[in-house]
Amino acid sequence: EGVIRNALQNSLRITEMCDVNLDSEGYHLPEFDVPQGYDAQSYLRALCEEGLVWRYGRNRAENDPDLRARLEHELNIIHSMGFDTYFLIVWDLCEWAARADRWWEAHQDPFPYSSYSEWKANDIWWNVRGSGAGSVVAYTLGVTNIEPLANGLIFERFLNPGRVSMPDIDLDYPDDARHWMVAYTKRRYGSEKVAQIITFGTMGARAAIRDVGRALDMPLPEVDMIARMVPAIPGKPAHIADVLDKEHEFYSAELAERYKRETAVKELLDTARSLEGISRHASSHAAGVIISDRPLVEYVPLNRPTGGEEGLGGVDRVTQWPMEIVESIGLLKVDFLGLSTLTVMRRAARLIEERYGIQYTMDNIPYDVGQEGPDPDKKPEALFDMLERGEVAGVFQVEGSGMRRLMMEMKPRRFDHIIAAISLYRPGPMENIPEYIRRMHAAIFEDKNIVEYHTPALEPILNDTYGILVYQEQIIRIASDLAGYEPGEADMIRKAVAKKKKKLMEEHRQKFTEGAMANGFSREVCEAIWADIEFFARYGFNKAHAADYAKVTCQTAFLKAHYPVEYLTAMLSVERDNTDKVRRYFSEAKTLGIDVAPPDINKSALDFTIEDDGERPLIRFGLGAIKNAGAGAIMLIIAEREENGPFASLKEFCERVDLKRVGKRPLEYMAKGRVFDCWGTPPQIVDALDRMVNYSTTEHSAASTGQMSLFGAVGGAPKLDIHVDLLHPEEQVTAVSHKELLEWEKEALGVHVSEHPLERPLAQLLPLTNVTISELDANWNGKSVKLAGMISQIRTLTTKKGDPMAFGTLEDLDGHVDLVFFPRTWKQVRDEVMVDQVMLVIGKVQFKGDDPSILVDRVNTNPQIAQAVGEEAAPIVEKRPSSANGNGRGNGRTAGNGNSHFTPPPPPPDDFVAEPPPVLNTAPPPPPNFDDDTLAQPVVTAVPAPPTTKRQSPAPSVPPPITEYRPPLTDNRTVVIEIKPVGNWQEACRRALRLVNEYEGNDGLSVCIAGQELHMNFPDRRTRSCPELFEALRLIPGIAKVFNSTD
Repeated sequence: EGVIRNALQNSLRITEMCDVNLDSEGYHLPEFDVPQGYDAQSYLRALCEEGLVWRYGRNRAENDPDLRARLEHELNIIHSMGFDTYFLIVWDLCEWAARADRWWEAHQDPFPYSSYSEWKANDIWWNVRGSGAGSVVAYTLGVTNIEPLANGLIFERFLNPGRVSMPDIDLDYPDDARHWMVAYTKRRYGSEKVAQIITFGTMGARAAIRDVGRALDMPLPEVDMIARMVPAIPGKPAHIADVLDKEHEFYSAELAERYKRETAVKELLDTARSLEGISRHASSHAAGVIISDRPLVEYVPLNRPTGGEEGLGGVDRVTQWPMEIVESIGLLKVDFLGLSTLTVMRRAARLIEERYGIQYTMDNIPYDVGQEGPDPDKKPEALFDMLERGEVAGVFQVEGSGMRRLMMEMKPRRFDHIIAAISLYRPGPMENIPEYIRRMHAAIFEDKNIVEYHTPALEPILNDTYGILVYQEQIIRIASDLAGYEPGEADMIRKAVAKKKKKLMEEHRQKFTEGAMANGFSREVCEAIWADIEFFARYGFNKAHAADYAKVTCQTAFLKAHYPVEYLTAMLSVERDNTDKVRRYFSEAKTLGIDVAPPDINKSALDFTIEDDGERPLIRFGLGAIKNAGAGAIMLIIAEREENGPFASLKEFCERVDLKRVGKRPLEYMAKGRVFDCWGTPPQIVDALDRMVNYSTTEHSAASTGQMSLFGAVGGAPKLDIHVDLLHPEEQVTAVSHKELLEWEKEALGVHVSEHPLERPLAQLLPLTNVTISELDANWNGKSVKLAGMISQIRTLTTKKGDPMAFGTLEDLDGHVDLVFFPRTWKQVRDEVMVDQVMLVIGKVQFKGDDPSILVDRVNTNPQIAQAVGEEAAPIVEKRPSSANGNGRGNGRTAGNGNSHFTPPPPPPDDFVAEPPPVLNTAPPPPPNFDDDTLAQPVVTAVPAPPTTKRQSPAPSVPPPITEYRPPLTDNRTVVIEIKPVGNWQEACRRALRLVNEYEGNDGLSVCIAGQELHMNFPDRRTRSCPELFEALRLIPGIAKVFNSTD
């Protein structure tokens, strides 16, 4: 009994000795070494005083009372909240990125390079997004580049003493350099104190329904139909409960009814509802990195990187807790965000320095009137003129069609106009754009002030937005200046209104009214101002964030306006793997009169480059932009060329570069992309690929083993120059049509460099349009459009009612868009719509998420304009020549090879080949050929059969002799099939001939081309005229009419 008593007493003593506190206490910021004689507070102040002189000049830094008061105010708040070290940590990151001399003197570490000069030359640009730009401290430290006082930015919007939380300065870095920033952080503070943050992908409503449906073995189409009844709106997730709630905006009456009526649906949704929100997989936060003062294992459980051995910047650990928990225990989170625009700006600045010796940095590129850059002749007014003209391709934040129209309507003349445009162009405030423009134009162009304020006290606050409440900072200033709020307290009004907290809003309404009336404002004025606050605060934008991005907008516009060649070259290099953007910027270069040349084996680098050999500079396509040619394969070629000079011939190229290491597929796409045009045509090079690789492999294998080749010797002995038959003459190579050559080029480069097959026909249709595909954005949703383009895909299907409909894709020079043909429309236009058909599409825009589609109402085709791209004449039938081996099948290449202005139809089925050629009447002149400036004329010659004694390339296709029309040799009826002379009429002809073979009978057959005196009769082919055949024929796209003739 005594033992038991003692054990219990000892257990109680141990329990009383334990002191476990799971509440977070303070912040665990990493230790920052400061110079001797300083602590974090005093060192931060010293840096700010030094930066104040740098930013504002000594006189203002010492004598401006407002500036001094603002700095003191911010430093006091920062210190009272314990964030001196935070600002020093962020400052240190920026100093290292800027390659500051102060940083080098303190550390003498050229990481990640081997020398100081290399380290210094590779500085990293950055931009601050969010409310951090409102801090004078951050501005004087060089962290931000927007002057807070001149732009009316408020510190409390960034760091509010009323809500104690870690400050968050979001830093954008070039997307190709941010991993170095993380690597530096790891090196600076220790790998054990740095980790990425885990994120959990949760199961959404649709995914839960589909997973449960599979588990319950329900029919997948049925499950998918139910899942699609749950809306999928980006940024606005819908839950199953929302769809079943009659009061919710996502309510679905159909699904609710089925839920009540069908047991299977109820079981499916109830089970899925229990799985909603469950973590499905783990990954790493795209930008968030944790830095602590002690090894992180002492604070959080850790995990290996979710995507491999190492994460961003070589970080080898990830927190097992998500961001919200990690921040709640006081750990520092720094976001290293990637922004490709900064990469573009940095590359453009380097090109400008190389070509003109002018050095632009992120600090000296002008972005507002009155500013002067390194070249005084380059005025910032030009950037606003360019934006007014709508030349916004490649300009940050404004290159969408909606922003382009806004720039053209607004005609911005100052930096603050761009800030307002970025802030207003959002749902809600967008309705104020017309009024803003009206007031702005009156002030700028007519020198009139047409703004009326509730009280003159509002003018200094709302003057820069012409009396319209746009920014969150304006709400804070109204509350503090008019009603006596502290700035930090005033920010709570914005949060209360934005989050629709009615009780808190009412408390602030009373407090605002009492405070403003105490300062002499009438109740009517107070109520009017509060009504504006209530309405606008829901949509008020963070001006500091808008100003940060507007600065980048204006700087990119400045570079493009004054240095378009360098800027577009940088844009193309950075976006070389994004086909859509390459196409867009290539088109912009052509619009600006800048030539873009195809890649060249002796001139192209990995990226796009600028050449000055001609009368004006041109942009040379980079080898790295070629599809299916990896950087590793390309660098083998470039390295050899840089070391030993240009390649003199194809033979020398094969001898100097081991083409087996390069690979046949990269070589094929290089040939299609015209890289080797200096030695031969793309078809010649493609034909020679096997010989090239074999010859190169033989040469390099012999060299690697030190063997003497048949015609040369090792040990420096001269090698005999022996002719190697790599390229065959053009006439011996299978011919490729002009259209197919253009498609090869697009396949390899993602864009037609030499010529786009749609350029000529679209130029004639363009006046009939009201928008291009690339200009479609959310503002066009629900509006009628007229688009010109080519049908690149078409897919038919049948509705539940059995009605046929179709989906298609329309493409123009700059993009593509999905088309929807509902049954009624498809019934009217199906004979007009076919692949390769150029047409005008009239319909209504519908957006689902970010993707537009066109609900087609009607189409317009013109045989003179909207004919099939690459087709060069009306149909002429020829008998297929026999192949070299005499099997009668041919090689399939003779039809449509582009060697003649006539394009015969594809060969019909094999059993038709042996029949005599049809008897034709004289054909009229063909429609215009958009691949040639001249009109194609008939060529009347016979086609000799190729010899069978040796292999030979197929002869150019030539139409058969044209004779007088001869009536069918039958007394029975003749089935006449009339085909439209546009689109892919050959396919229609082929399908019709195959179909009539299935109906045996004694009736004749004749095929004619609509609108042209061209008939093709088949005296030896018989069919059976019947309603079933006629109905089946009419379902074939491209068939105009089917009828009986008894003539």
